[in-house]
Amino acid sequence: MDARSFITDTEIELYIRELSTPVFQSAGLSPSAVDLYFINDDTLNAFVAGGQNIFFHTGLLMATETPEQLLGVIAHETGHISGGHLARSGEALRNASQNALLGLILGAGAALATGRGDAATAIIQGSQSAVQGSLLQYSRAQESSADQAGIRFLESNRESSKGMLEFLSTLSGQELLSGRSRSPYASTHPLTRDRIAFVEEQVKNSPYSDKKLPEELQQKHRRMVAKLHGFIRSPARTFKAYPDTDTSIEARYARAVATYRLPNANAAVALVDELLADNPDDPFFHELKGQILFEAARPAEAEVAYRKALGSLPDAPRIELELSRVLLALDTKEHNEEAQAHLEHVVRLLPNATFAWRQLAIAYGRNGNHGMSALALAEEAFRSGNERDAALQANRAKQKLQPHTEAWLRASDIEGISTPRDRERKKDQPPKKK
Repeated sequence: MDARSFITDTEIELYIRELSTPVFQSAGLSPSAVDLYFINDDTLNAFVAGGQNIFFHTGLLMATETPEQLLGVIAHETGHISGGHLARSGEALRNASQNALLGLILGAGAALATGRGDAATAIIQGSQSAVQGSLLQYSRAQESSADQAGIRFLESNRESSKGMLEFLSTLSGQELLSGRSRSPYASTHPLTRDRIAFVEEQVKNSPYSDKKLPEELQQKHRRMVAKLHGFIRSPARTFKAYPDTDTSIEARYARAVATYRLPNANAAVALVDELLADNPDDPFFHELKGQILFEAARPAEAEVAYRKALGSLPDAPRIELELSRVLLALDTKEHNEEAQAHLEHVVRLLPNATFAWRQLAIAYGRNGNHGMSALALAEEAFRSGNERDAALQANRAKQKLQPHTEAWLRASDIEGISTPRDRERKKDQPPKKK
């Protein structure tokens, strides 16, 4: 996990994707077409921006006490997407800073592509507040419409709307606050007594109101909250929230993460090993162990942990990327060749992951394939918006690759696209003062 501006975490992403998929399907949306982003922000907020993109603040994720409450938020935000509320707010789009919205989306993309939240900080600076103040200022009618749609999606899946009501009740207290004390969600999602009354009536009359989500999802939710707490809160706060007397899996998980952040790698590994003794095939405990060991400069041990994580969850490209970093750190002929194979697979699944392209360039270079190394650097620069370097590296790749091969043609495409863009960018720059 990266605990800076944006969160990238396979476990959390998979859990929320599992929770939200039935809602998306009920709304007639392709689940794979809806992108989920997680912002490391302690305030209570979630919002839709730029089409089918849902942003969650970690503050909201940690404030939800049950998966039913989070599902209620997801259903409501999906109601905004299905209602086309942002798409139809033409005046808001014209008056708002579209650059701010673009900055927010690009910031999220930068974080996911690089695996580093701090890489997006400059891009998103100011974007979120600008977007929230305009594009995300839903009308009361839109809020009621999203509530109605969200409840319809939940009912079609025979799920309870009680979680939505509980979350609205939490927000009702925020309505009494003002200024900095008030959550962004309460500010951008106007709450009325009629909205609460409508949801209350639906809960009262629904045959599914007392239905709970499966225990597996309950545990995944508790683990998500505990993991976020361990990575985001100070270790002292985590130890207070999850004392030694709490022997639940999620409490032990939180304490292991907090111990790692003290930092105390040996003690943290010992705590993770205790978790693995009870859950030997859990990929995320192995992943955490690998992260701790790698950052403690123990790559050989980290390799074992990441291999076990990937073995338990083979379709996890971000874990595969982390294993590749460890293999490159070990830097033997066999490890470099294996890293190249893994990274080729990763960029097929995550083509915009610029950090993966950089690692692949290193692997190609160590394995003596300098043409492909230059092409990987061209891909990295191209997907980062650096047209100048993309054109230079693509041209370099063409000089080393066999003409008219697939790789050579790709280099030609990048060079052809990037060169005029770079010229246009230079033309738009103000002249230098003499």
